[in-house]
Amino acid sequence: MSNGRHAGKSSTAFHFAAGLGSGVLSAVLLQPADLLKTRVQQSGHSSLLVTIREISKSSTSVLSFWRGTLPSALRTGFGSAIYFTTLNTLRQHVAKSNLLVSMGALDKNGRPSHSSALPKLSNLANLTTGAIARAGAGFILMPMTVLKVRYESNLFAYKSMAGATKDILRTEGLKGFFVGFGATAIRDAPYAGLYVLFYEQLKKRLSLLTQKVPIPGESSHGMKGSTSASINFGSGILAAALATAITNPFDAIKTRLQLEPRKYINTLQAGKLMIRNDGLKSLFDGLGLRMSRKAMSSALAWTLYEELIRRAELAWVEKAEA
Repeated sequence: MSNGRHAGKSSTAFHFAAGLGSGVLSAVLLQPADLLKTRVQQSGHSSLLVTIREISKSSTSVLSFWRGTLPSALRTGFGSAIYFTTLNTLRQHVAKSNLLVSMGALDKNGRPSHSSALPKLSNLANLTTGAIARAGAGFILMPMTVLKVRYESNLFAYKSMAGATKDILRTEGLKGFFVGFGATAIRDAPYAGLYVLFYEQLKKRLSLLTQKVPIPGESSHGMKGSTSASINFGSGILAAALATAITNPFDAIKTRLQLEPRKYINTLQAGKLMIRNDGLKSLFDGLGLRMSRKAMSSALAWTLYEELIRRAELAWVEKAEA
């Protein structure tokens, strides 16, 4: 499917399932990093080591690092499922659009990156489709995002997801579940767009470095699975690190908005207040944690997702040829 010839072979349901599985796995494995990021960002004064010591004092110190795993897994799992399904649909439509071909939205001259399970598009199309898909998924999953952040924080004594839901409804109403959406959208849409752009470009270049990219006309599945997965994983880590560094200020602002909505009113006001009270560095609180967490989660999710799609389409191609 990397060059569009096998587009549509895999169903929407399969893309949804592949995204769900990859998202849940990455969320569960990397929840401690997400928890630490939230705790560091909730106050501009806590260091990583101090935060780790505080969590370790709990009677269930090891399990305490996985606090909030359920909302995180639900949010990341279904968020990935919706995102990958939407992204695939958008990219398939772009790949088939004659208008977009004439506008140069398809990368017709670039050599195909055969580690990819996505249609080959231009940088602008990669950026745009990634941003639109992430913004849509982010809005749908926003209530779960608010629950996840508050459940991870020590500012709220929530004992369960149901208790957190009832408390937010009682104190803030339905709008409480969408607190920080502006900052989240400003963070996620550019992040996702930049990620897809960097990811596809890095895959192309790493594929060329391996000198294993088949010549045009060979099978689009000619790259060995191990090589394909390694290229995808390495590209995912590098792309996530770059995109995270650029968008971290909006993540820091989003966390403050969701944890202290009475103090921080909107994105602009929150940014100004954070800089005035805690300095410019507060916009980069949790950067190291978020960068490492996003790098690993994105690499895991995308590698697993693309590998599932690649293997499924390889099986379909072999069946068709037989």
